Amino acid sequence: MVMTSREIVVAAAKKYLSTKKKSLSLTKILDLFAQVLAVGLGLKPALLYDANNASTEQVQQYLSSLQSSQIVSNSLFTLDLTGNTLIVNQEIALSHLNEILSGGNMGVVDVSHLLEMPVLHDLSRVEFVNMVQQLKLTIERFKQHDDCKPLYAGKQCEDWNLCMIFGILLGYPVTYWFDQNKSYENCLSMTTLMVTKAAATWEMDAASHTSCLSSFSVPADLFHKTQPLLKNWNIRLQERFEKQQVFTNLNISQTSVTLTSVCL
Repeated sequence: MVMTSREIVVAAAKKYLSTKKKSLSLTKILDLFAQVLAVGLGLKPALLYDANNASTEQVQQYLSSLQSSQIVSNSLFTLDLTGNTLIVNQEIALSHLNEILSGGNMGVVDVSHLLEMPVLHDLSRVEFVNMVQQLKLTIERFKQHDDCKPLYAGKQCEDWNLCMIFGILLGYPVTYWFDQNKSYENCLSMTTLMVTKAAATWEMDAASHTSCLSSFSVPADLFHKTQPLLKNWNIRLQERFEKQQVFTNLNISQTSVTLTSVCL
């Protein structure tokens, strides 16, 4: 009996991503697969696995299963950053990091808890540049890596601000940073945030699904200053979207939220 694409995807998730604490619902399985597709198509450099507490090895087995079934790109690999699992498109991620190091198209919002309000920086600060360069070298290691196993960043990433690194790898135009040597708290409590979301429709076995491909926020007080970055991100996403035929009906929306606390 020949399995359909949907059956292959569901079977792979149930076999490799289930844990004692939590198995994935059908909705989460399909949303996760949409994220993997988006990374494989170059719509974003990477995805952060946060569907449940499956290990990096489990996520690698899931990815390898999909790759062996030839329904996702072989250019993807699994990266472990101090226990946090990402699925990365090496070519797209390296291109993105090279652009950042060339001085373009990304802002860093300092949300250290001692600040009265968030402050926008560019990426010229030495600690930012060093972090991005180290991340680039880590991803380049995949060329000499056994792609059937996860790539572990090791101790070098223990001093990285992972909040900032995740924003970079997920392809956001603006990412958050805080001085973790002083505190892991931030100054975003009761700060109005402008949330940008990109969603699209895709089909599997004649059934349509809509998934959120990207979601990030910017403090409302900095929204005007970050407009060039947001505009460029929007244009680049639409350009990449037009080069693929898997997703349709790209919808980019913006809403505002104010929360009593924000966990980064």
